[in-house]
Amino acid sequence: MSNEVLKYKSIINDIMDQIIGEEEAVKKAAAVVGDSIMRGQVIHVIGPGGHSNMAVEETFSRAGGLACINAILDPGTNLSHGGFRSMRVERTHGYAIPVLDSYGVGKTPGEVLIIINAYGINCMSIDCALEARKRGVTSIAITSTSFANELPKDHPSRHPSGANLYELVDIFINNHLPYGDAIISIDGCQQNVGPTSTFCNCFAVNYLVMETAKYLVSKGYTPPIFRSGNMPGGDEFNRVLVEKYADKAILLF
Repeated sequence: MSNEVLKYKSIINDIMDQIIGEEEAVKKAAAVVGDSIMRGQVIHVIGPGGHSNMAVEETFSRAGGLACINAILDPGTNLSHGGFRSMRVERTHGYAIPVLDSYGVGKTPGEVLIIINAYGINCMSIDCALEARKRGVTSIAITSTSFANELPKDHPSRHPSGANLYELVDIFINNHLPYGDAIISIDGCQQNVGPTSTFCNCFAVNYLVMETAKYLVSKGYTPPIFRSGNMPGGDEFNRVLVEKYADKAILLF
């Protein structure tokens, strides 16, 4: 095994240890999410651009994941329609507004929107946070401070305001993304390899799901967690949950 991959593994482990250190913020977010679930609401989750969508998919229709996820997977930001197209869309000021409208965000009081974007600077991310505030929706960000604190305010990937996601939301969970994202240098290779943002996002959001389940149990409420459909009885078990949330989560069926 190469030294580079061992170093990559070691750094990823260190990042996860740092995320585990965000216990206070995660437990605070879990209580907010849990209370919303107990009110019968779905939890809106958006990854405003590119690979951030992968963390939303990680939460959605997932064995071991919450059934009550309203996954906002907008085609405009999906990489399957073109990587650089996705980047242009996530930099479009105001694009988030009709997307949130289409997914029914803010229809009832006390809803929650989880915004997962490791960089936390683009227009889509910032507009999601601003819209959540306007709509009376509690916002939780899984993001970092690294790019937000380093990039100039006029960088083209930023929201016109130069704002940072972590400063605009109600609850900030730091996923400790390293500046530059990719962390491994290879002799003779101009750019680093070994990206980290998907590990950061997915580990942090699953940490939040676990703490939410613990919070719900502590309140005497059965967490609505999917079973693997590949296990005996999985389809039957999951069907009950799907029927419970099908009229509230846009993509569940």
